[in-house]
Amino acid sequence: MAGSDLFKTLIYTVNNLLQQQKYKTALAVVKGFRNGAVYGAKIRAPHALVMTFLFRSGSLRDKLKAITQATYTHSRNLACFVFTYKGLQAIQQRLQGKSQHYHSFLAACLGGWLVFGDNNHINSQINMYLLSRILFALSRLAVEKGYIPQPKRDPFPLFATLVWGIVLWLFEYYPHTLQPSLQSSMNYLYHDSNTWHDISDFLLYNKPRA
Repeated sequence: MAGSDLFKTLIYTVNNLLQQQKYKTALAVVKGFRNGAVYGAKIRAPHALVMTFLFRSGSLRDKLKAITQATYTHSRNLACFVFTYKGLQAIQQRLQGKSQHYHSFLAACLGGWLVFGDNNHINSQINMYLLSRILFALSRLAVEKGYIPQPKRDPFPLFATLVWGIVLWLFEYYPHTLQPSLQSSMNYLYHDSNTWHDISDFLLYNKPRA
């Protein structure tokens, strides 16, 4: 019974602490770390699971180890970035007394350099994903601000045409310039489909079993 009362007291104390306005900024940084870790795991785990079992060779143990490592790295990096970003934003706002637009940029730049500056395949995928998103966003912002005129027709078909034309040209003639996971996907789609021996590796399997 005493243990139950102690637990209830602990929960009450923690909940009371979480309601204190003076700790809100610091607690938001901690909650950001938590959300970054959870979101990173949710995003990476299913992606790593599918890509590993589709394209990676090796034992089941090796595959599970690769999935776990990729998930951990993504989760850790995102958690550390959110923690760094929110913490630096809070410090700048406290020093200057109010929030400024450039606070976000500076905090994210430093966080990106510290956390996502290491050139590995996880960071490479994340950075490239963000690059495609910001190019879209900057184009929309340029139209919104009047820096470029509003297109008379939807530019998306032209965008799709150029993206697919360029990526397949690179894949066919300069594949080493593409990210390894993209190379693997394209090899599966465009090159492996050129080879078969009988119906087993024509319909059932991508390549003949050893």
